[in-house]
Amino acid sequence: MAAGTLYTYPENWRAFKAQIAAQYSGARLKVASNPPAFTFGQTNRTPAFLNNFPLGKVPAFQGDDGFCLFESNAIAHYLSNDALRGNTPQAAAQVLQWVSFADSEIIPPASAWVFPTLGIMQFNKQATEQAKEDVKKALAVLNQHLNTRTFLVGERISLADITVVCSMIWLYKQVLEPSFRQPYANVTRWFVTCVNQPQFKAVLGEVKLCEKMAQFDAKKFAEMQPKKETPAKKEKGGKEAAKPQEKKEKKKEEKKPAPEEEMDDCDAVLAAEPKTKDPFAHLPKSSFVMDEFKRKYSNEDTLTVALPHFWEHFDREGYSIWYGVYKYPEELTLTFKSCNLITGMFQRLDKLRKNAFASVILFGTNNDSSISGIWVFRGQDLAFTLSEDWQIDYESYDWRKLAPDSEECKTMVKEYFAWEGDFKHVGKAFNQGKIFK
Repeated sequence: MAAGTLYTYPENWRAFKAQIAAQYSGARLKVASNPPAFTFGQTNRTPAFLNNFPLGKVPAFQGDDGFCLFESNAIAHYLSNDALRGNTPQAAAQVLQWVSFADSEIIPPASAWVFPTLGIMQFNKQATEQAKEDVKKALAVLNQHLNTRTFLVGERISLADITVVCSMIWLYKQVLEPSFRQPYANVTRWFVTCVNQPQFKAVLGEVKLCEKMAQFDAKKFAEMQPKKETPAKKEKGGKEAAKPQEKKEKKKEEKKPAPEEEMDDCDAVLAAEPKTKDPFAHLPKSSFVMDEFKRKYSNEDTLTVALPHFWEHFDREGYSIWYGVYKYPEELTLTFKSCNLITGMFQRLDKLRKNAFASVILFGTNNDSSISGIWVFRGQDLAFTLSEDWQIDYESYDWRKLAPDSEECKTMVKEYFAWEGDFKHVGKAFNQGKIFK
């Protein structure tokens, strides 16, 4: 029987999957989510933690025997028993089907819709309306499937139910008001049945369904953003001038507890303390000026000016270069839709622009395409792991860190930045590209 420690932050819905699975299987699971055992943003950046979990992301599992796992679905699978995983090859495949369904069809639109209501992400009307439609499609599929079934696979709860329920928790708590969920009675019946099982309750507690659809709160969003320090004005009145400033300092200190009180009611993203800080604040100052390179890239020739400038000034200690490939090319259909996938990701990463640059390319044609790109990030880690705000899309890609001085890296940087070359590793012709800057 599996036994070990799950590292996470409090109220992480991704960690709930593993915790509920352990409740069913009997796996001995210790949860480290609070100091001194685990402090998000600190413990997961230590050399010891990164040695076991190179991405520094949570949840992360370490067995009592030293066996380590990252990625929430893998951890939940490992902590499950055969009944949860599916007792037959067919049942196991169906479980995997619904786990994938949650990742690809529920989580992206749920995040786009719910996050703005929690103050995590800026509201975008078009994106929210599209997310609502996508949620409706997912609910319709579930509702039809559950029309003659109690659970998603077989006659008992499986990892499929656990995973899909956890992916929908914040939908039901924040935005699926009675009128919206009314057409999907089978889904709500199933959801309520699951969350009221003792094994679910032991982890989730009481799950109260939304009574009124939460809306974007501009004030809350502003409060969640990092505070910019304004330069102090020259004092005119000597010591007297310092008094108003002291009062302001006290007022700020008095207001600090408010965001802390909100944490228990927010998604995993809000649980991450760095939301009020610069995720890159822990890094030393770099000699590479990203904005200067971006100006060269935007205004001058790529091959003769921008690329030489990049390699001449690139700080190998302060920045890293990554290659990302979209995991699900078989799902890509019309090229314009595939481009929208890239654009949507860029929009959700808006706050990362200052410390990153990317060239992402769509290769191929309609119904036969792939997406891949070269990303440059501040620091040596995959930047998406530094902020929960940036983790909506990145798990849909396979990531590989490149060695800046290798011929492979230099060739790929040249081809992706210039949008021309052999692209031998792709096997498809260039279609169009997008720049994140």
